Formats: sequence, structure tokens, C-alpha cells
Amino acid sequence: MKVFDNTTKKIFLASWVSINQAETSKAQETQLRHSTSKSYCDILQPLRQKVESIQVRDRQLAHRLCKLIPAQCPFERDVKFFGKTLFHIPPMCKLNPLYEEVVGLRFRAMCFLADECGEDISQYC
Repeated sequence: MKVFDNTTKKIFLASWVSINQAETSKAQETQLRHSTSKSYCDILQPLRQKVESIQVRDRQLAHRLCKLIPAQCPFERDVKFFGKTLFHIPPMCKLNPLYEEVVGLRFRAMCFLADECGEDISQYC
């Protein structure tokens, strides 16, 4: 069983409304324009497309990506002094403007390892 196929089938089965991918991308693009300034969107769009266009077709590349991209935010922690918590640093990964694309790249690498290579990916979870 392929992880990617199984996941996408569950996502499509769970949706209540069937929407074309073109309509979805137009809606996301419109929402992105409204939520951010135009200059911000224009600056990062080529970089987003570059990350999205990376094809994971090599076992070594997939392993490197899974090791380099963390499964959880590495910045979240409690700062303690003599056993007492002084303050909590919240996860800041969602503030990264390329967060979704990088997490998607890691997911594609894990799916390649599981589906195409037949490897156990539990070490990356």
C-alpha cells in the first residue's frame, strides 16, 4: 500500500465539497493576496515555486531531506532557572513564510522512501 495514495484518498473522501484543483489554487492565490501585501507576495513566489518543483527521485536526497527538515519545531521550549519555569518560547515555525512548502517537501521525501523504496520511515516520525 502506498502511503501517499492512501493519504490523498482519505483527504478526498473526507471532503464535503468537490472542488477543482484550478478553483482551489485560484482561491488560495486570492486569499494570499488579501492576507499579505503585494510586494511580499511577489518577492517569495519564485522561491516557493522552486521548493515546490523539487522532485524527490533519489534515495540519498530523500534521506537528507528527512534528516534536515525537523518533524517538530526545534525552537519551542521552556526556559528554566533552578528548576522553575521562567517563560515558554512558543513554536515559531509557522511564522516562516516557506513553512508549508518545506513541510510538503519533507512529506514527499518520506512518501518516496516508503512507497518507492519500501523503507521503514518510523525513524523520521
